[in-house]
Amino acid sequence: MKYLCQVWFDTEKSKLVPQKEWDVLTQECIVNDDHWRDRGVLQAALALQAPEAAVTLSVRQGVTTATDGPFAEIKEHLGGFVLIEAANMEEAKTVVSTFPILKYASVEIRPAYSIKDGR
Repeated sequence: MKYLCQVWFDTEKSKLVPQKEWDVLTQECIVNDDHWRDRGVLQAALALQAPEAAVTLSVRQGVTTATDGPFAEIKEHLGGFVLIEAANMEEAKTVVSTFPILKYASVEIRPAYSIKDGR
């Protein structure tokens, strides 16, 4: 079964982390990702740019509008995601518990399914 692991950062706290720490963390994450990728567990992993780089689209009364940045004021922001393959939630939790990013973020693990396959 596939699990989407969403990496959530406290927006204000993450701004206080020195760049040197982010650089070290990035290297740790690359090593960990490679470990799980080599074992066929990690399907995809992407980091996201800061919320300020986002554009939010909405359709109201048939009109599409675009707003720069996130749609709402936020205390946490989605910083990236990892898609893994695991037998069950317990195995998914075991895999995610090794992610170095947990030092700075929380990770929401959610079972995923293909719309064409249903739940």
